[in-house]
Amino acid sequence: MRITSARVIVCCPGRNLVTLKIETDDGVHGLGDATLNGREIAVVSYLENHLLPALIGRDPAAIEDIWHYAYLGAYWRRGPVTMTAIAAIDVALWDIKAKVAGMPIYQMLGGASRHRIMAYGHAEGEDIAACLDSAQGFVDAGYDAIRLQCGLPGVGTTYGVPKDGQTRYEPADADLPAEHVWNTARYLNQVPKLFEQARRRFGDDVHLLHDVHHRLTPIEAARLGRDLEPYHLFWMEDSVPAENQAAFAMVRSHTTTPLAVGEVFNSIHDCREMIQSGSIDYIRTSLTHAGGITHMRRIAHLAELHHVRTGCHGATDISPVGLAATLHFDTWVPNFGIQEHMPHDDIVAAVFPSNHRFEAGYFRVDDTPGHGVDIDERLAADYPFKRASLPVNRLEDGTVWDW
Repeated sequence: MRITSARVIVCCPGRNLVTLKIETDDGVHGLGDATLNGREIAVVSYLENHLLPALIGRDPAAIEDIWHYAYLGAYWRRGPVTMTAIAAIDVALWDIKAKVAGMPIYQMLGGASRHRIMAYGHAEGEDIAACLDSAQGFVDAGYDAIRLQCGLPGVGTTYGVPKDGQTRYEPADADLPAEHVWNTARYLNQVPKLFEQARRRFGDDVHLLHDVHHRLTPIEAARLGRDLEPYHLFWMEDSVPAENQAAFAMVRSHTTTPLAVGEVFNSIHDCREMIQSGSIDYIRTSLTHAGGITHMRRIAHLAELHHVRTGCHGATDISPVGLAATLHFDTWVPNFGIQEHMPHDDIVAAVFPSNHRFEAGYFRVDDTPGHGVDIDERLAADYPFKRASLPVNRLEDGTVWDW
């Protein structure tokens, strides 16, 4: 079997999604997710101008060799654009290999470690009361895990909270970047109140999570983690920017609140120090942005040695193709923790027909060969690409800050 074509399909059924389709001379095709939120066309260019021409004529079963060819052969290694492009190829090749074998991908990886995958939903609101009302809907639907994000008094825009009365939180929603305002002091005062009231309302059995979104310094994150300890969070996510991996050791030394990080990581080197030092509890890297299934297995194996579990990024900037591949990874990986889930709009499900099931806060995959997602190219063509940008964050004095 040989690869005969490899092409990129870009569509925007509500938000931009980039799909790689690899076809073989035996008529078997595989799909990979190449979506990089706000930088989609950069990945398209990298694929079309550098990687895809070199795939033609290769054996699609040689996944490991192709992965290293794309990674080591580039010289300029790593980075989100490169690793997202490699991930798309990798997932498409795993899809082909599993289809040829007549197996779901999780069986190709070594079989199932679990029969269902716990996911957490996103509850949000402009204030604490609205956030808790949103969370109530997830509790009523049977979720065992919920992320809570609420607005701040006197601050017009807050990460994770819908703007202008919208019902969905979609960050990449403008042609040019919106500018948000941030106030750390108000945030540090508000969040413990949110979780105090959440525990009072929902009791101790629901897993509660929170995303800081890289906005604190290490000592501020340490304070927040300590203040949240009475409410025993499942995790506190992305508390500080992770370029300085040692900063997490400082946060860890001050709090027992579990720490999660990694949705913006793209290689094992981004998280190695934190994992090996015991500074984190969950690694959130997504296989769509970190070299695919092949590389995520390496990250998971390293994490397992240090009692770190997975919690893969799974917002709607991961396409249904990327989500399905992640669910097969989740089904296999022995040190699974939890899976993020934001549901796509119905039109996305129409463009990307899928076989996995979601019910009451849990995913299940079946035994369909491959990852179980295809693409309706005719329907996708009705939704052309629209440039969209993530916001830029500023402090109230105008200083650019982490978003």
